[in-house]
Amino acid sequence: MASLINIGMSGLNASQGALATVGNNIANANTSGYSRQQIVQGSAASQQVGGVFIGTGTTLADVRRVYNSYLDAQLQTTTSLNGDAQAYLDQIGTVDKLLSDKNTGVSAALSSFFSSLQTAAAAPGDVSARQLLLTSAQTLSNRFNSISTQLNQQNEGINSQLDTLTSMVNQHTATIASLNKQIAQATTAGNTPNNLLDARNEAVRSLNELVGVTVQEHDNVYDITLGTGQSLVQGSTSNTISAVPGKVDKSQYSIQVNFQQSSSDVTSVISGGKIGGLLRYRDDVLAPAMNDLGRTAIVVADAINQQLGQGLDANGEFGSSLFNSINSATAISQRSQAATGNIGAGNFNVSIADSGALTAYDYQVTFTSATEYSVKRSDGTDMGAFATTDTPAKVIDGFTLDLKGGPMTAGDAFKVSPTRSGAGNIGVQMSDANKLAFAGPLVAGAGGSNTGTGAVGGLNLTVPLDIYSGTNLGQSQVEDAMPLRIVFDGVNDAGAHTYRVLNEKGEKISDGSYVPGQDNAVKIKVPVANADGSTSDVSFDATISGSPGKGDSFDIKFNKDGKADNRNANELLGLQTKATVGVSKDGTGGVSMATSYSQLVSKVGGKASQAAVDGTANGAALSYAKEVRNSVSQVNLDEEASNLVKFQQYYTASSQIIKAAQATFSTLINSL
Repeated sequence: MASLINIGMSGLNASQGALATVGNNIANANTSGYSRQQIVQGSAASQQVGGVFIGTGTTLADVRRVYNSYLDAQLQTTTSLNGDAQAYLDQIGTVDKLLSDKNTGVSAALSSFFSSLQTAAAAPGDVSARQLLLTSAQTLSNRFNSISTQLNQQNEGINSQLDTLTSMVNQHTATIASLNKQIAQATTAGNTPNNLLDARNEAVRSLNELVGVTVQEHDNVYDITLGTGQSLVQGSTSNTISAVPGKVDKSQYSIQVNFQQSSSDVTSVISGGKIGGLLRYRDDVLAPAMNDLGRTAIVVADAINQQLGQGLDANGEFGSSLFNSINSATAISQRSQAATGNIGAGNFNVSIADSGALTAYDYQVTFTSATEYSVKRSDGTDMGAFATTDTPAKVIDGFTLDLKGGPMTAGDAFKVSPTRSGAGNIGVQMSDANKLAFAGPLVAGAGGSNTGTGAVGGLNLTVPLDIYSGTNLGQSQVEDAMPLRIVFDGVNDAGAHTYRVLNEKGEKISDGSYVPGQDNAVKIKVPVANADGSTSDVSFDATISGSPGKGDSFDIKFNKDGKADNRNANELLGLQTKATVGVSKDGTGGVSMATSYSQLVSKVGGKASQAAVDGTANGAALSYAKEVRNSVSQVNLDEEASNLVKFQQYYTASSQIIKAAQATFSTLINSL
């Protein structure tokens, strides 16, 4: 009877364990990362009775996780990729809308500016039209400023997110290290801590949402590494990561792993998770967009200022700058950042020498000695070797470097961003609309006795005046060089049509020849005395057209009373379509201001579109990975309800075995 009771008891114990396991599954149906569990039963040892072996019941051999390591690894990978894609998509959508929307972008404001300029050029003496142009210029600069501010705020927001996310990473890695220790202790005792294993896997999955990691398992312990093998968790020990200002660019946080005795910058090797997505977005979109926008703003300000400097305003004076100087003391000091750890105390003043030649790249400057340094562009192009003693400073992609302070030491480094702050620094400094230089500086008048059909026009100074000096430097020299007279002498002995240029005293300054019936571009130089006794040339272009008669003449004079003249205003209008951005060294190529901005919008829009596709694809991949993993490991309430009924029946049947044994035993006792 004892053996029958033992068989029944073993069945009760097994059924009770099965019911507890099923109940635990049901209770944890909504527990994140929980893997359903199953009991594993074994047959107890048999006893030999006579010539046969009779079983002695069942044993509860194990409670097993229903788990597939391959499917879990797939889920971890897709979780990391999806975290990266979604973080990237969340950021780029805002910038794409900011740049492309007509209410927030630059395109509409730039178009409105040139529309106002066209109106003012049609009526150069209309003060209200001039004032409207100033208002449009202010709107344009405000639009650049606004976008720059929002891009900088997004950069600061990314820094803040990186700081928060790294703290969350540290919490997860500490949890994994603690679970490693608990699991190692439990497995040493011969147990299988299913709940701890599930908790660790869920912690790793949560970690992959934040940053892509690699997991290596040995002896039931997870070692977690970043990027190219930087350790986050090793056994029961975890290392922290932190977001800190970059060693070169303090405005952009970098990620470093903190070991017991040192730290290592891992920004360049991080991928996956929200942190990877934010870093990828910052490098691929945000920083290039800030540089590209700044370049366009610098060209807008410089090209318009330079052209205004070649004309005369309503007061008969050479034009003043409409926008702030692109080489203000503040601007040139913001374009270079010294790396943390530099031994030398110097820094570079970065001046724009040719705004049209600027690129949207950053530059790494590394000193090879106290006075010599190399420059490498962010696209990998080596720009060459330079020296602080170069006089004049060599022009690199439209800018020059001037070291202030020092001396420097080999190994000292700088990050140079010539255009990063351009959109934030642009501003309107002109307040008097009468100072808008719409008139050409020179005017040609035909002699009273001319008989031919000739004409002289296209009078433009070939040596630009210094618009940023704050003075009308050069105006007195131009006035002193006038008036001039061009006299046409007819055909010489060689059969060429000739002309002479005479000064106010009637002395010949120069001569030349032309072809009647077509436009002839000629250059005229007039030597004038400077205040210090030296001599300078005032040079200008002119165009001879038509067929001047012999003895015909044209007088060229300073256009001081040309208030109704709009020649320079029309030159300003030409900037709307002129290639002024990204012009090559030989003066070819390049695009207009509006096209440059449109290309920026297109680039960001294209990346935003691709990000949306990637986000959808990675979201679908993650959903599939979850579905496949859940098909194996997730609790199915219908199945568990069925198992609950089944094990209840097992329990009842096992109790009936004990009841039968008791009845048999009672019968035997009563018979005695």
